Amino acid sequence: MKVSRWFRTDPNAAGLVPTDTHVALSVGFLSVVMAFFAVLALALALGAGRLADSWQGELADAATLQVFGPADAIEEQARAALDVLRTTPGVRSVRMVDLAEQERLLEPWLGPDIPIESLPLPLLIEIETDRDRLNQASLILRLQAEAPGAVFGDHAAWRQPLLATAERLRVFAAACVALMALALAAVLGLAAHAAVAFNGAVVETLRLVGARDRFIGATFTRPLMVNAMASSLAGTAAAMALLALLPKASEQGFFLVGIGLVGWHWLLPPLVPLAAGLLAWVATGLATRQSLRRWS
Repeated sequence: MKVSRWFRTDPNAAGLVPTDTHVALSVGFLSVVMAFFAVLALALALGAGRLADSWQGELADAATLQVFGPADAIEEQARAALDVLRTTPGVRSVRMVDLAEQERLLEPWLGPDIPIESLPLPLLIEIETDRDRLNQASLILRLQAEAPGAVFGDHAAWRQPLLATAERLRVFAAACVALMALALAAVLGLAAHAAVAFNGAVVETLRLVGARDRFIGATFTRPLMVNAMASSLAGTAAAMALLALLPKASEQGFFLVGIGLVGWHWLLPPLVPLAAGLLAWVATGLATRQSLRRWS
């Protein structure tokens, strides 16, 4: 109850204490920078979440069958593998990947002028599965018996590391936001301490005329809080403008889902200035209270 009374600011208290221009500029600049990077870190965390969902959802039901063998027998092996797949419960669809598509897949790694016809590439069959119905062990045994040159891969070997990487990106982004909040709180606390020390004579004068510490504290807390909120709003706007300029996830060549904001996620960055104002209110209030005790 005492804490809530302490942090209740009085609008009439603002402006009684001269504002230190250097402190105001420092707090404002840091708030802009912190809000800017906080929004980018938030976008990274949300993008990592969408990335994990994309890999988990789309790749979990996808598999690839590679058919190896000599040129005169590989097509027969592929036909036998297709017959096995089409009669296997849990296999939703199969699709042959032609050489032109394989060339497009390899082009980013091997260059545009690769002599694909001279490479010993396997025939690829893209498979969509229903993992709840598919008996993978039984399918592999049938393939070994009827198409020995076919190798089934369900992407599990490299899907899990990708999911772990996306989750670590999300944790890293959240940690960055937390560290920036702590840094801003520390700077705001130091600014409040400095403001009280710089205006010691004003504090004494206000006490002589009967002002209580709650009222005096508001003369320091309110301007710093407003400065932090206004500056954070500018930093948030700059970060949102930058994110709006990023390529969309659907554009060719952009890495999967990207780190931009999508849909209702655009409603989250405007919360950053509000969070900065709340952080400034608490940090400067506590720091001011500690400083005023020294003048008691």
